[in-house]
Amino acid sequence: MSRIVEAKDDRLQVRLNAEAKTVLQRAAHYRHKTVSQFVLTTALVEAEKVIRENEAVTLSAVDWKVFYDALNNPPAPNAALQKAFAKHQKSTE
Repeated sequence: MSRIVEAKDDRLQVRLNAEAKTVLQRAAHYRHKTVSQFVLTTALVEAEKVIRENEAVTLSAVDWKVFYDALNNPPAPNAALQKAFAKHQKSTE
């Protein structure tokens, strides 16, 4: 994960109990990082994972084929779609 080094102006404060702080210090020590470095890198990895889980769409092979076929061979617009399109065009004029 190569990132451009830039000035760090923002701060994030976290209140925690002594036991949680000790756990973070031990973990940071094992990774040869400061507690701040450990918390930031670990939180960013988890944040990116959560974002991927919520923003990426994963399809099975069968669903992908149905989706791909629908894109390449779309059905003719039905009456409801034609009506909605006409309404949209009228509202954007």
